[in-house]
Amino acid sequence: MPDLSPTTFKPVLLKLIKSPQDFGTTDIELALDHVITPGAALPEQVGAFLTGLAVARVELRKEIVIAATAFIYSRSIPAIVFDADEDFIVDIVGTGGDGHNTFNVSTTAAIVAAGAGARVIKHGNRASTSSSGSADLLQGLGCVFVPPRAIAPLPIPSIPFAFIPAWHYHPALATLAPARRALPFRTLFNVIGPLLNPTRPRGMVLGVAEPALGPPFIAALKAAGVKRAYVVCGAEGLDEISCAGDTHLWELLDDGSVRKGTLCPADFGLPAHPLGDVRGGTPAENAAVFKTLLTSGDDVPLHLTPILDFVLMNAAALLVVAGRADSLKDAARLAREATSSGKAWHALEAFRESSWRASADAR
Repeated sequence: MPDLSPTTFKPVLLKLIKSPQDFGTTDIELALDHVITPGAALPEQVGAFLTGLAVARVELRKEIVIAATAFIYSRSIPAIVFDADEDFIVDIVGTGGDGHNTFNVSTTAAIVAAGAGARVIKHGNRASTSSSGSADLLQGLGCVFVPPRAIAPLPIPSIPFAFIPAWHYHPALATLAPARRALPFRTLFNVIGPLLNPTRPRGMVLGVAEPALGPPFIAALKAAGVKRAYVVCGAEGLDEISCAGDTHLWELLDDGSVRKGTLCPADFGLPAHPLGDVRGGTPAENAAVFKTLLTSGDDVPLHLTPILDFVLMNAAALLVVAGRADSLKDAARLAREATSSGKAWHALEAFRESSWRASADAR
């Protein structure tokens, strides 16, 4: 095979534009090889590639999602997890790009679920299509992120909640961040990013921004070895379980079958709230809301009730996937108890302290 270069990338791009219906798994692998190899693609070509995938909706095809995920995994740094075999590790994440700019519900729900007994290792990034990404929120709460050691890497500790930044484990993708930020729409990497947790969680709650992504995502999770999962899409095109109304659901069951259905706030024993009441802000603003939610006991300010209920719904789904509750209503009660008792805040503190110890050890 010749060396990769902008010249060798041209026919791949031409096929994507001229006959996207014929753009297959070999083509996506070759294209990704170009965009992550230094000097093998011009910035304009990267933009054209991401735009072509989106316009032709090639990135929504099941075989493309699975092939792209496997390719990026093959170029990633593996994660070592303490007690991975004994614990049922879970993650909750959304694709982004839904345009609603809601509060950091996935990250908060992950920590609440950890406080309620799940073992959560969240894989995330800084914001690309919203004001505050998961990493931005956690940094605003005083957490630090230490790169994995190349020699004798330490395992991710056995604490209820841990966060691993995508840029530490997928360094090839870090160079694409400027191109992604320059585009005003969801790209392939929003699509496959939630599938790239290097700890290979056994349970997932994964939010997508349009219903067409439900079937390919549930298939991709199954192909990746996930045992139980919810793939969810709020009826408003929200990549979370909606607090405002119905949510499309694709559920991966223990026996490998998939059940399609819908969810609504009443299924959690909670009231509905307009999405306008759960808007997010800057990382600092979201961090302040997070702390208030998790340290106010039973006296959460009334104006934050919609955000609390939004978090409880998504945390409850993760607790069901994790096997910590048999019903969404029971799970929502567990999640509420974790917030009011301080257990969720303690889960955040345990990770923050662990991150600072790792930072000190790395010096």
